[in-house]
Amino acid sequence: MGHIRLGNLPRTRKWQQVVGLIAGGAGAAQIANATISAAERGLNLAADDKGLVEAIWLLTQLPVAARSEDYVGALSSVGVRVTDSPTLMEVVGAFSDAVDRRLATNGGRTDLGEMAQMAAVETITKVVGERTQSLFGAAPEDVRAAFAGLGTSKQFSSFARSFFARLTEKCLNYFLDRAYSYHLGEGQRFTTLAQHGEFTKALERHCHEASRIVEEFSGGWFSKKTWETRGEITRQDAAKFAHVAMQKICAELKEGARPDAE
Repeated sequence: MGHIRLGNLPRTRKWQQVVGLIAGGAGAAQIANATISAAERGLNLAADDKGLVEAIWLLTQLPVAARSEDYVGALSSVGVRVTDSPTLMEVVGAFSDAVDRRLATNGGRTDLGEMAQMAAVETITKVVGERTQSLFGAAPEDVRAAFAGLGTSKQFSSFARSFFARLTEKCLNYFLDRAYSYHLGEGQRFTTLAQHGEFTKALERHCHEASRIVEEFSGGWFSKKTWETRGEITRQDAAKFAHVAMQKICAELKEGARPDAE
Protein backbone atom coordinates (compact mmCIF):
# COMPACT_ATOMS: atom_id res chain seq x y z
CA MET A 1 0.00 0.00 0.00
CA GLY A 2 1.00 3.64 -0.32
CA HIS A 3 2.36 6.17 2.13
CA ILE A 4 0.70 5.93 5.55
CA ARG A 5 -1.51 8.92 6.29
CA LEU A 6 -3.72 7.54 9.04
CA GLY A 7 -1.18 7.64 11.82
CA ASN A 8 1.61 5.47 13.20
CA LEU A 9 0.03 4.02 16.32
CA PRO A 10 1.83 0.99 17.80
CA ARG A 11 3.98 2.95 20.30
CA THR A 12 1.34 5.39 21.49
CA ARG A 13 -0.53 5.14 24.78
CA LYS A 14 -3.88 5.00 22.98
CA TRP A 15 -2.70 2.14 20.79
CA GLN A 16 -1.55 0.21 23.85
CA GLN A 17 -5.08 0.63 25.20
CA VAL A 18 -6.41 -0.97 22.01
CA VAL A 19 -4.02 -3.90 22.38
CA GLY A 20 -5.04 -4.28 26.02
CA LEU A 21 -8.71 -4.39 25.11
CA ILE A 22 -8.10 -7.11 22.53
CA ALA A 23 -6.13 -9.19 25.01
CA GLY A 24 -8.76 -8.64 27.69
CA GLY A 25 -11.62 -9.96 25.59
CA ALA A 26 -13.43 -6.66 24.96
CA GLY A 27 -16.22 -6.57 22.42
CA ALA A 28 -16.13 -5.12 18.92
CA ALA A 29 -17.80 -1.85 19.96
CA GLN A 30 -15.26 -1.11 22.70
CA ILE A 31 -12.32 -1.98 20.49
CA ALA A 32 -13.70 0.09 17.62
CA ASN A 33 -14.11 3.02 20.00
CA ALA A 34 -10.51 2.77 21.23
CA THR A 35 -9.16 2.37 17.71
CA ILE A 36 -11.09 5.38 16.45
CA SER A 37 -9.82 7.42 19.39
CA ALA A 38 -6.25 6.46 18.52
CA ALA A 39 -6.70 7.16 14.81
CA GLU A 40 -9.13 10.07 15.00
CA ARG A 41 -6.70 12.81 14.06
CA GLY A 42 -5.74 11.02 10.86
CA LEU A 43 -9.32 10.15 9.95
CA ASN A 44 -10.43 13.74 10.46
CA LEU A 45 -7.89 14.77 7.83
CA ALA A 46 -9.85 12.74 5.29
CA ALA A 47 -10.91 15.80 3.33
CA ASP A 48 -7.24 16.34 2.45
CA ASP A 49 -6.83 12.84 1.02
CA LYS A 50 -6.99 13.02 -2.76
CA GLY A 51 -7.82 9.33 -3.18
CA LEU A 52 -10.80 9.47 -0.83
CA VAL A 53 -12.09 12.66 -2.40
CA GLU A 54 -11.73 11.25 -5.91
CA ALA A 55 -13.56 8.04 -5.00
CA ILE A 56 -16.45 9.93 -3.40
CA TRP A 57 -16.62 12.46 -6.22
CA LEU A 58 -16.80 9.71 -8.85
CA LEU A 59 -19.51 7.91 -6.85
CA THR A 60 -21.63 11.06 -7.11
CA GLN A 61 -21.01 11.24 -10.85
CA LEU A 62 -22.29 7.75 -11.71
CA PRO A 63 -26.02 8.43 -11.15
CA VAL A 64 -25.70 11.89 -12.70
CA ALA A 65 -24.13 10.39 -15.83
CA ALA A 66 -26.73 7.62 -16.04
CA ARG A 67 -29.52 10.21 -16.01
CA SER A 68 -27.97 12.36 -18.72
CA GLU A 69 -28.81 12.12 -22.41
CA ASP A 70 -25.27 11.01 -23.25
CA TYR A 71 -24.50 8.36 -20.64
CA VAL A 72 -21.19 7.19 -22.11
CA GLY A 73 -20.07 10.73 -22.89
CA ALA A 74 -20.89 11.88 -19.37
CA LEU A 75 -18.88 9.02 -17.90
CA SER A 76 -15.95 9.80 -20.17
CA SER A 77 -16.03 13.47 -19.18
CA VAL A 78 -15.25 12.52 -15.56
CA GLY A 79 -12.57 10.02 -16.53
CA VAL A 80 -14.62 6.80 -16.52
CA ARG A 81 -13.77 5.57 -20.01
CA VAL A 82 -16.10 2.86 -21.28
CA THR A 83 -17.37 1.44 -24.56
CA ASP A 84 -20.72 2.38 -26.09
CA SER A 85 -22.62 -0.31 -24.15
CA PRO A 86 -20.76 -0.88 -20.89
CA THR A 87 -21.46 -3.81 -18.60
CA LEU A 88 -21.32 -3.48 -14.83
CA MET A 89 -17.85 -4.95 -14.60
CA GLU A 90 -16.62 -2.64 -17.35
CA VAL A 91 -17.89 0.39 -15.42
CA VAL A 92 -16.30 -0.94 -12.23
CA GLY A 93 -12.96 -1.41 -13.96
CA ALA A 94 -13.15 2.00 -15.62
CA PHE A 95 -14.01 3.60 -12.27
CA SER A 96 -10.92 2.12 -10.65
CA ASP A 97 -8.76 3.14 -13.62
CA ALA A 98 -10.09 6.70 -13.36
CA VAL A 99 -9.00 6.92 -9.73
CA ASP A 100 -5.59 5.50 -10.62
CA ARG A 101 -5.04 8.03 -13.40
CA ARG A 102 -6.05 10.93 -11.21
CA LEU A 103 -3.70 9.94 -8.41
CA ALA A 104 -0.84 9.19 -10.80
CA THR A 105 -0.86 12.80 -11.98
CA ASN A 106 -1.07 14.53 -8.60
CA GLY A 107 1.01 12.28 -6.36
CA GLY A 108 -1.87 11.67 -4.04
CA ARG A 109 -1.74 7.89 -3.45
CA THR A 110 -2.09 6.98 0.23
CA ASP A 111 -3.27 4.03 2.27
CA LEU A 112 -6.55 5.79 3.04
CA GLY A 113 -7.03 6.58 -0.64
CA GLU A 114 -6.45 2.97 -1.63
CA MET A 115 -8.93 1.77 0.98
CA ALA A 116 -11.47 4.29 -0.31
CA GLN A 117 -10.92 3.09 -3.86
CA MET A 118 -11.45 -0.53 -2.84
CA ALA A 119 -14.51 0.35 -0.75
CA ALA A 120 -16.02 2.24 -3.70
CA VAL A 121 -15.41 -0.61 -6.15
CA GLU A 122 -16.90 -3.15 -3.72
CA THR A 123 -19.91 -0.91 -3.08
CA ILE A 124 -20.65 -0.39 -6.77
CA THR A 125 -20.30 -4.10 -7.46
CA LYS A 126 -22.60 -5.12 -4.61
CA VAL A 127 -25.26 -2.41 -4.84
CA VAL A 128 -25.64 -2.32 -8.62
CA GLY A 129 -25.13 -6.08 -8.87
CA GLU A 130 -28.05 -6.61 -6.50
CA ARG A 131 -30.21 -4.15 -8.42
CA THR A 132 -29.55 -5.94 -11.70
CA GLN A 133 -29.50 -9.35 -9.98
CA SER A 134 -26.32 -10.18 -11.85
CA LEU A 135 -22.64 -9.24 -11.93
CA PHE A 136 -21.84 -10.49 -15.41
CA GLY A 137 -25.13 -11.17 -17.19
CA ALA A 138 -26.98 -7.87 -16.80
CA ALA A 139 -27.74 -6.01 -20.01
CA PRO A 140 -25.99 -2.62 -20.37
CA GLU A 141 -29.34 -0.81 -20.34
CA ASP A 142 -30.20 -2.47 -17.02
CA VAL A 143 -26.86 -1.38 -15.59
CA ARG A 144 -27.52 2.19 -16.67
CA ALA A 145 -31.01 2.08 -15.16
CA ALA A 146 -29.57 0.81 -11.88
CA PHE A 147 -27.07 3.65 -11.72
CA ALA A 148 -29.78 6.16 -12.60
CA GLY A 149 -31.90 4.80 -9.76
CA LEU A 150 -29.18 5.81 -7.31
CA GLY A 151 -29.84 9.45 -8.16
CA THR A 152 -32.73 9.85 -5.73
CA SER A 153 -32.25 11.11 -2.20
CA LYS A 154 -33.32 7.81 -0.65
CA GLN A 155 -31.24 5.58 -2.89
CA PHE A 156 -28.11 7.72 -2.75
CA SER A 157 -28.41 7.67 1.05
CA SER A 158 -28.24 3.89 1.02
CA PHE A 159 -25.42 3.92 -1.55
CA ALA A 160 -23.35 6.32 0.58
CA ARG A 161 -24.00 4.33 3.73
CA SER A 162 -22.75 1.15 2.10
CA PHE A 163 -19.57 2.91 0.99
CA PHE A 164 -18.79 4.48 4.36
CA ALA A 165 -19.54 1.27 6.25
CA ARG A 166 -16.99 -0.55 4.10
CA LEU A 167 -14.46 2.25 4.36
CA THR A 168 -14.78 2.46 8.15
CA GLU A 169 -14.32 -1.29 8.52
CA LYS A 170 -11.21 -1.18 6.33
CA CYS A 171 -9.77 1.71 8.34
CA LEU A 172 -10.32 -0.10 11.65
CA ASN A 173 -8.85 -3.34 10.36
CA TYR A 174 -5.90 -1.44 8.91
CA PHE A 175 -4.80 -0.77 12.48
CA LEU A 176 -6.20 -3.85 14.18
CA ASP A 177 -4.50 -6.27 11.80
CA ARG A 178 -1.21 -5.23 13.40
CA ALA A 179 -2.39 -6.56 16.75
CA TYR A 180 -4.45 -9.60 15.76
CA SER A 181 -1.43 -11.80 15.05
CA TYR A 182 -0.23 -11.42 18.64
CA HIS A 183 -3.55 -12.64 20.02
CA LEU A 184 -4.23 -15.67 17.82
CA GLY A 185 -3.48 -19.19 19.06
CA GLU A 186 -3.68 -21.41 22.11
CA GLY A 187 -4.21 -19.37 25.26
CA GLN A 188 -4.79 -16.15 23.34
CA ARG A 189 -7.89 -14.02 22.73
CA PHE A 190 -8.62 -15.84 19.48
CA THR A 191 -7.87 -19.53 19.91
CA THR A 192 -8.94 -20.33 16.37
CA LEU A 193 -9.32 -18.51 13.06
CA ALA A 194 -13.06 -19.11 13.37
CA GLN A 195 -13.17 -17.08 16.58
CA HIS A 196 -11.25 -14.29 14.90
CA GLY A 197 -13.71 -14.49 12.01
CA GLU A 198 -16.63 -14.08 14.41
CA PHE A 199 -15.01 -10.97 15.86
CA THR A 200 -14.42 -9.40 12.44
CA LYS A 201 -18.06 -10.08 11.57
CA ALA A 202 -19.12 -8.30 14.75
CA LEU A 203 -16.87 -5.39 13.81
CA GLU A 204 -18.45 -5.30 10.36
CA ARG A 205 -21.93 -5.14 11.89
CA HIS A 206 -20.82 -2.37 14.24
CA CYS A 207 -19.48 -0.31 11.33
CA HIS A 208 -22.71 -0.83 9.41
CA GLU A 209 -24.75 0.41 12.36
CA ALA A 210 -22.48 3.42 12.84
CA SER A 211 -22.80 4.32 9.15
CA ARG A 212 -26.52 4.99 9.63
CA ILE A 213 -25.53 8.52 10.66
CA VAL A 214 -24.18 9.09 7.15
CA GLU A 215 -27.34 7.72 5.57
CA GLU A 216 -29.38 10.30 7.45
CA PHE A 217 -27.72 13.30 5.81
CA SER A 218 -26.05 12.16 2.57
CA GLY A 219 -29.24 11.88 0.53
CA GLY A 220 -30.28 15.40 1.42
CA TRP A 221 -26.78 16.65 0.65
CA PHE A 222 -26.76 14.94 -2.75
CA SER A 223 -30.22 16.20 -3.73
CA LYS A 224 -29.40 19.73 -2.63
CA LYS A 225 -26.10 19.78 -4.51
CA THR A 226 -27.49 18.32 -7.72
CA TRP A 227 -30.36 20.81 -7.66
CA GLU A 228 -28.15 23.81 -6.89
CA THR A 229 -25.46 22.91 -9.40
CA ARG A 230 -27.60 21.04 -11.96
CA GLY A 231 -25.49 17.97 -11.36
CA GLU A 232 -22.14 19.78 -11.37
CA ILE A 233 -20.86 18.49 -8.03
CA THR A 234 -17.19 19.44 -7.67
CA ARG A 235 -14.27 17.72 -6.00
CA GLN A 236 -14.32 20.52 -3.46
CA ASP A 237 -17.94 19.63 -2.67
CA ALA A 238 -16.90 15.98 -2.30
CA ALA A 239 -14.04 16.97 0.03
CA LYS A 240 -16.37 18.87 2.33
CA PHE A 241 -18.81 15.96 2.30
CA ALA A 242 -16.00 13.51 3.14
CA HIS A 243 -14.85 15.64 6.06
CA VAL A 244 -18.32 15.85 7.61
CA ALA A 245 -19.03 12.17 7.00
CA MET A 246 -15.83 10.98 8.67
CA GLN A 247 -16.42 13.26 11.65
CA LYS A 248 -19.94 11.92 12.05
CA ILE A 249 -18.85 8.29 11.84
CA CYS A 250 -16.02 8.77 14.34
CA ALA A 251 -18.47 10.35 16.78
CA GLU A 252 -21.03 7.61 16.20
CA LEU A 253 -18.53 4.81 16.77
CA LYS A 254 -17.62 6.34 20.10
CA GLU A 255 -21.26 6.84 21.05
CA GLY A 256 -22.13 3.27 20.09
CA ALA A 257 -19.56 1.89 22.52
CA ARG A 258 -21.01 3.58 25.61
CA PRO A 259 -22.48 1.11 28.13
CA ASP A 260 -25.86 2.85 27.98
CA ALA A 261 -25.94 3.10 24.17
CA GLU A 262 -28.63 1.21 22.37
